Amino acid sequence: MVRVSAEKGDLSSFDVDFYSKFDVVVVCCSSLSTKKLINDKCRKLSKRVAFYTVDCKDSCGEIFVDLQLHRYSKKKLEETVDCELKYPSFKEAISVPWKTLPRRASKVFFAMRVLERFEEAEGRKCGEISIGDLPGVKKLKKELCESQSLNESHIPDSLLERLVANGREFPPVSAIVGGILGQEVIKAISGKGDPMKNFFFFDAMDGKGVIEDISNPA
Repeated sequence: MVRVSAEKGDLSSFDVDFYSKFDVVVVCCSSLSTKKLINDKCRKLSKRVAFYTVDCKDSCGEIFVDLQLHRYSKKKLEETVDCELKYPSFKEAISVPWKTLPRRASKVFFAMRVLERFEEAEGRKCGEISIGDLPGVKKLKKELCESQSLNESHIPDSLLERLVANGREFPPVSAIVGGILGQEVIKAISGKGDPMKNFFFFDAMDGKGVIEDISNPA
């Protein structure tokens, strides 16, 4: 009972008015520059458009959420409480200095950033990566860790190897991450319940899902 339509063309070529038709925009399988560009276009609209990115590589998945200034209600004991959350853009969130993040921050966050930067530097599309690229990915990891004053142990080579060797989606992981994303979209539309802020990470190797608030404290 859903009407589906398709738009031809490159996502990044659509102007701001194109996105004004929607209440929610979900971007998947897109490059780093495309995600930042579409998020920026959604933020330029006079109305609030909920923005999400989702990526699944092998046994890992990531969701990013930008609800801008989101007002919602939730039940606390017998009362309904009005709440408000302010979200950073995708560009702002991934620009937070790594050394300021908690020591227990998800390793998937760092690994995904390395792969995004590698694909962008090499002019690749999202997922266009193979085990032959591993030496170059490791080299970039080392450079990023040095520039960000982050210990390289936060991005294990074994994790990078998994994501590089099998850069495509793994259906069971996509099902889990997609289900959680669907719940979050319903929360954003209904304005009911605590929405996640602002990243969700899943790794099938340990079966854990983690929510991280990666925002500039200032």
